[in-house]
Amino acid sequence: MNVQYPASSTKQPVAKSSNSLYHISLMTRPIKIAPSILAADFAHLAEAVKSVEAAGADYIHVDVMDGHFVPNITVGPAVVQSLRRVTHLPLDVHLMISDPMHYAPAFAEAGADGLTVHVEATPHLHRALQQIRNLNARPGVSLNPATPAAAISEIVNDVDLVLVMTVNPGFGGQTLIEHTLHKIARVREMLDSAGSEAELEVDGGIGPQTAERVVAAGATVLVAGTAIFGTPEGVKAALKAIREAACKGNNNTHRSKAGKKEAPSCREPLPERGSTPQGEGEGGGET
Repeated sequence: MNVQYPASSTKQPVAKSSNSLYHISLMTRPIKIAPSILAADFAHLAEAVKSVEAAGADYIHVDVMDGHFVPNITVGPAVVQSLRRVTHLPLDVHLMISDPMHYAPAFAEAGADGLTVHVEATPHLHRALQQIRNLNARPGVSLNPATPAAAISEIVNDVDLVLVMTVNPGFGGQTLIEHTLHKIARVREMLDSAGSEAELEVDGGIGPQTAERVVAAGATVLVAGTAIFGTPEGVKAALKAIREAACKGNNNTHRSKAGKKEAPSCREPLPERGSTPQGEGEGGGET
């Protein structure tokens, strides 16, 4: 169920995923929410993923950590493969690992729709992004808080997603680093100037209190973990609160590549739906 992407990120991607939201042209810049399973209950991971899909999530964000590039160890291809069996949603896999080119094929084979690698993790970034696209996955690039936006200037047209880390990667539940808002705005300018339709994703400290500001700065995909899985009100209420806050960012529009004011569009959460993929039974059980 991997997503098919064109050779250039300046064209509109076409998705094979059954989630109809993925067929929307990126030029409409819808606000999307990607719950991070890092904050979910791993004893009931399949149920957690199904619950956010039913509540209207757009992607499932999978944080892969190796204990070397970041000071934590999380999941590998086996978990991605298990998640693929229980959700229709695109799997947005963030590789926080030191040798992404070595492991990218395994994650693509496991069912990752998108693979995001760090600027800081490989000396051959262009080659790594080419490898990911050749694996029929969506290539993404990520920037740590201390890495300037200029670090992606040479590959801005080679990616379908740019992830700006708004905390130092490795652990959930952190507070957004305020100066990263300027970097989000700078990356948005870079993408628009290059005519790129790549999505601009943010990860770290995202919740109802920060969603408006990151969207106003130019973000279109919001990764949230603790703010979704750690709230007593439940995932449906959490997703609704984040989406409503994000939509307020429309009041601070950013410029499109044509030089006109353009605001990210917002949508109401989808009605609750079943999350068992077509052609499968009840899924692969808990991952």
